[in-house]
Amino acid sequence: MPRRFWGIRRLLRMPLAEAGDQYSIWVGLIYVFNLIVGTGALTLPAAFARAGWGLSTISLVFLAFMSFMNATYVIETMACANAVYKWKLLQSIKRDSVQEHEGHDSDEPTNDMEEPLVCASVPSRYYSLDRRVELGEMANLFLNRTGRTLFYCTLCVYLFGDLSIYSAAVAKSVMDVVCSSVPTNLTNSSDWDALPCFNSTSPEPYTRLACYRTALLSFTAAIGPFVFFNVQKTKYLQLFTTGMRWLAFTIMISFAIHLLVHSGAQGHPPAFDFSGMPTLFGACVYSFMCHHSLPGLISPIRGKQRLGLHIALDYALISAFYLLLAFTGAFAFAHLNDLYTLNFIPTHDDNLFVKIIEYFLALFPVFTLSTSYPIIAITLRNNLQSMFLDMTRLESYNFVLRKLLFPIVAVAPPLVVTYFLEDIGVLIEFTGSYAGTGIQYLIPTFLVLSARRHCTNLLGLGVANQYKSPFSNNAWAIFVLVWAIVCVILVSVNIFEKNS
Repeated sequence: MPRRFWGIRRLLRMPLAEAGDQYSIWVGLIYVFNLIVGTGALTLPAAFARAGWGLSTISLVFLAFMSFMNATYVIETMACANAVYKWKLLQSIKRDSVQEHEGHDSDEPTNDMEEPLVCASVPSRYYSLDRRVELGEMANLFLNRTGRTLFYCTLCVYLFGDLSIYSAAVAKSVMDVVCSSVPTNLTNSSDWDALPCFNSTSPEPYTRLACYRTALLSFTAAIGPFVFFNVQKTKYLQLFTTGMRWLAFTIMISFAIHLLVHSGAQGHPPAFDFSGMPTLFGACVYSFMCHHSLPGLISPIRGKQRLGLHIALDYALISAFYLLLAFTGAFAFAHLNDLYTLNFIPTHDDNLFVKIIEYFLALFPVFTLSTSYPIIAITLRNNLQSMFLDMTRLESYNFVLRKLLFPIVAVAPPLVVTYFLEDIGVLIEFTGSYAGTGIQYLIPTFLVLSARRHCTNLLGLGVANQYKSPFSNNAWAIFVLVWAIVCVILVSVNIFEKNS
């Protein structure tokens, strides 16, 4: 075999990942766990109780399966994108080699130049997950102009909305802990803004709105700088808050079990109540969302040979965790708040240990969202770069474009929106429902169908993709698209019922 083809074979084995620290498969699964298990999990117990324990169990397991299926679609599409980039690189090397050969007077035969690059000895080397390819790059590779436009609109709406929701939720959680309790007869938001944060007789007291904005600015100043780096730089933050997250859920589950043992079941949810299905659906879809950030989390993982199995185990663990949390909460409490942590608000109990636990649970959204925020923001930054820059020559752009502009664009709009708008209920409904359905179901399905067709035309049928989804039959894709339509109908019914 000619020498240049040995070089090509070495190139096929070279990882194309960006420079940075890699991590083990278990750390990667922790990242995925942190991304999925957020505040969405805290809305499950109330939705679980309304829809009934039987219907909720079936629905949650089914939606977890649907989410996992589309996660495998994202992984397969990312491997296809890696194959396309490698194919283009090899074609470039081949053209350069031909030009170099033609530039020399030689009587040597040139039959070796006709040798196909896709040979039986290295078929699987094209497909890999070493190079991080964000959803935006996948859309640029595999979708037409209309598809790319719809993709970016959906993704940006979802991610900007997500960051706004996270910022406001953290700031409000801090404000509720720091400030005095709000009188129950207050319903007007303007009255809420003017309330003093502390019981003070000062003519110009420090208001709850001022406390909210201070917490918002402090949160952005503390977490925002992570957006200027890669997700690997949040490794120790992720590991720390994973411990906090498990501790919080363990406390909530243990407390609910304690109530069940000593006081019996206070809640009596029915087995099936289809009127609560729309609310349950919205909570479950939001609780299993991770597809927009998967590429950035899995590309630095070492040893991806059994990635699909590990992701499946992660989903199974998360589903079991959700069911345990929802079951214990639904039967332990006679009344469940929409946000489960509000059932553990600080009381006037003089026991120091109890107070510490109550404050810890009240601040739980701060712990969960502080790790999800940088991952979401980095994903948005990377996709904005893919939208406006040529990622194949990223290093050719100046420092401001590469390192400064897009992180600021990712963080600044959510900060401005939530600084002046504390009530973002409409944004939550729209972001988590319509845009969420597009991100979780429609985009992965259209991407994987286009990627399969593109790679087959480019590389041929003989090149195997070892990261191919086990749900590769087109019938599964059609089923996902039909289910997405059903989802939109259910969400619309839910929003109509709330506003009627």
